[in-house]
Amino acid sequence: MTSPIQNKETFKSELICLHVVVSGFVQGVGFRPFVFRLANELQVNGCVSNNMGQVTVSVEGDREALELFCERLISQAPVNAMPVIQSVNEVELVNYESFSIKESNELIESDIHILPDLPVCEQCLEELFDKNNRRYLYPFINCTQCGPRNSIITSLPYDRKNTSMQGFKLCPECESEYLSVNDRRFHAEPIACAACGPVLNFVDDKNNITDNMDALEACVDSLHKGHIVAVKGLGGYHLMCDASSTEAIDKLRKRKKRPDKPFAVLMMSSLIQEYVDASEQEILLLNESSRPIVLLKHNNNEHLADNLAPGINRLGVMLPSTPLQYILCHYFKKPLVATSANISGEPIITMNDDVVKKLSNLCDAYLHNNRDIVRPADDPVMLHNDFGVQILRTGRGISPTEITLPFKLEKPILAVGGHIKNTIALAWDDRMVISAHNGDLSSLRGYQTFQQAIKDLQQLYQVKAEVVICDAHPEYASTRWAVESKLPTVKIFHHHAHASSLVIEKPENAHWLIFSWDGIGLGVDGALWGGETFIGSAGNWKRIVSFKPFKLPGGEKTSRESWRVAASLNWQSKIDFEINNGITSHKKAGELKIMWDKNINSPESSAAGRLFSAASSLLGLVDIESFEGQGPMLLEALAETTQADAITLPIINEDGVDRIDWQPLIVMLNDKSLVKAYRARCFHETMAQCITEISIKYSNEYKDLSIGLAGGVFQNQLLVSLVRQKFDENNLRLIIPESIPVNDGGLCAGQIIEYHHQ
Repeated sequence: MTSPIQNKETFKSELICLHVVVSGFVQGVGFRPFVFRLANELQVNGCVSNNMGQVTVSVEGDREALELFCERLISQAPVNAMPVIQSVNEVELVNYESFSIKESNELIESDIHILPDLPVCEQCLEELFDKNNRRYLYPFINCTQCGPRNSIITSLPYDRKNTSMQGFKLCPECESEYLSVNDRRFHAEPIACAACGPVLNFVDDKNNITDNMDALEACVDSLHKGHIVAVKGLGGYHLMCDASSTEAIDKLRKRKKRPDKPFAVLMMSSLIQEYVDASEQEILLLNESSRPIVLLKHNNNEHLADNLAPGINRLGVMLPSTPLQYILCHYFKKPLVATSANISGEPIITMNDDVVKKLSNLCDAYLHNNRDIVRPADDPVMLHNDFGVQILRTGRGISPTEITLPFKLEKPILAVGGHIKNTIALAWDDRMVISAHNGDLSSLRGYQTFQQAIKDLQQLYQVKAEVVICDAHPEYASTRWAVESKLPTVKIFHHHAHASSLVIEKPENAHWLIFSWDGIGLGVDGALWGGETFIGSAGNWKRIVSFKPFKLPGGEKTSRESWRVAASLNWQSKIDFEINNGITSHKKAGELKIMWDKNINSPESSAAGRLFSAASSLLGLVDIESFEGQGPMLLEALAETTQADAITLPIINEDGVDRIDWQPLIVMLNDKSLVKAYRARCFHETMAQCITEISIKYSNEYKDLSIGLAGGVFQNQLLVSLVRQKFDENNLRLIIPESIPVNDGGLCAGQIIEYHHQ
C-alpha cells in the first residue's frame, strides 16, 4: 500500500501530529471504537470524532507508528465499513496524553455516505436465542455491525438523537454498553433491550397485546390458524401467511385483488433446498447483506401451495434479515408468504395507523411496533444468471445505492426517472445516489412517496439540485413534476436513457451497439418506440434497427389487454383473428377491428415488449394481464419446457432504419399443428437469433464495439441466456446492467449519463 503520509522527509521531529480525514461508509459501523482500539494498540494519542459524513482523527506518535496507523485504518476496518482516506496533513503538536472519542460535530461542506439497513449479525443472533442472555428473543436486538440504518436516520451526523430511536431513553445496562468503548455496542445508535426499547403490539378482533413475548406467541398462533397478519418490518409492513396453505393464499389473493402475481416467500436457510433448486451462487446471493428476494426455480415441492406463483416456474425467496423475522421463522417452522403490505400499485405502508385504515378489509391481525420508519424501503429483488447478479428492484439493504461517476458534474442534478418502477437519482461532483424503488406514480400515494424521496435525498445528503432531468413523455407524472419544479429542466428520450444506463457498467468503452427493448416510450420522432437498436455512445445515439411498426388499438389499454395487440398483429398479417382465435367475443373483436381500420385511438409502436405480450395471448396463456409482465412471464415459463429452432425474420431498410418484420412469428404462433410449448420456444429462439445476427453484422463493420442489452424485456432470463449462448458460439461478448435495474428502475441513472454527454 502506498504511504498516505507524503513527504516523510519533511517531518523533523520524532513526535508528529497528523490530521486524518476518512470518508466513505464510516458511520453506523463502529468505526470510531475501531479507531480508538487501533490507537491504543499502537500506543498513539489523540482523538476521533464524527463530522457530517466523515470521521476525523487527530493522532500523535512517531512516524513509523502513524504510518502503520493509517494503513490499518483501511486494511483492518470493520466488516461493513468502506473507508477512504480523504486527506492526511501534518499539524502542530497538541501533546495529547491519551486517545479519546469526541462528540460529533458538523462540517460546512458535507461528504455524506448513508449506510443501508444491515441484517442481524451472527453475534446478535446467538444472543437472540440464548435463554441466559438478557436480550433473549428480543425482536429489536442490534449492535454496531447490524440493524437499522437508512430506515431510521432523520439527519446526520449519525447519532441516536438524529434517528427514530431518540424517544427511547436508555436503561442503565444499555447506557453502560453504549458508553463503553470496549463494548461492541459502543455508540450502536439503535441499541435497545426489552426494558427500554421498542415493543411489539399484536392486535386482532379479540386481542390487543403490548408485550414482546405474548405478542410473538399470538402472531405465530394466528399464522398457524391460516390468518393473514400485517407485520411491521424495517422498511414497511409485510403481509404474512402460511405458504403451505392454498386456502390462506387464496384468501389473500381475493382480498388483495391480486389473482395471479407471484408472492415472495420467507424461509430459513435450512429449508431452501427442500423447496427450490438453488445453485451455490444463488445461495451466496440469498445470504448477501441486503438479504434480497432471489428468483429461484422451484422444485414443485408438494408442501408449498400451488397458487404461490401460478403458471410461473420461478419463486421469489428471501432469508430472514431482522431479529423479528428470525423469531417468526424459528417458531413457525415453515415457509411464510411475505409480500409488501400495500394497495396494488402503491408503495409499501410504513405507519401503524395507515395499515389499519387502508388494509382493515384485508388483514386478520397486525403485529405493530412503536419504532417509526423514517423512509419506506421495499425488499430488493435480484437473480443470478450467466453474467452474475442482476438487480430487478432496488430497496432495503441496497438503497440508497451509491455509484462513482467517471466524470465530475459542474452542478448538482436530480433525475426523476420514469412513470412505473420509479426511482430517482441525485448526482453531484463524481457521485450519484439512487433512491429505493418508489413504484408506480399513477396512484396518489405513489406520487407522494416520489415527492418525499426527492425532498429526502437532497436533505439527507445536504445537496440541492440545480437542474432536473426527466423523461421526454409529457404525460409521465415524473415529467410533470419536473416541469412544475421551476428549476431548469432537460428532457431525455426514454430509450436513450435505457442505453446510457448500460454505459455505467463499462465507462471505458467508447463505441456501443445497444438493444433497447421494453414496453413503450416516446421516441425522437414522436412515435411509441420499444424495440430499438442504437449505435454510438452516450449523448450520441443513432437508431439503426427497429421492429416494423404495428397498431395499438385502444392505446394505453394494450399495456394489460394483450389480446388487443394479438388481434392487431393478426390483422396486419392478413390473418382472420376472429376465426382462428377464441380469445374474446366476436362482438368485442369486431368493435376493435373498426377502431383498427379507421385508426381511432390506434397509435403505432415498435415495442418488443408488446410482441411478447401478444405472443402469450395468441397461445391462449392470458388475454388480460392482472399484473405487469404476466404474459411474457407465462410465455417464458412455457418455453423453458422444450426445445425449438429459430425462424428467419426479414429485415427491410426504410428511411435509413432497418425494420425487423415480425410477421413470420405471427404465422408461426397461429400454427396449431405445432404444440404451444414449441411455439413459445421458437418465439424466444427467433428473438435471440435476431439480436445475434444484427450484432454479427455491425461487429464486422465496426472495431471495438461493445454490445449490450437494456430495457424491461431483458428481465426475461431465457431470452438473455439464449442470446449469451449464441454470442459465445460467434465469439461475441455481451454486456447487461448489473449495478442498476435493467428495467425502468435504471432510467434515472441513464438520464444522468445521457445528460452529461449531450
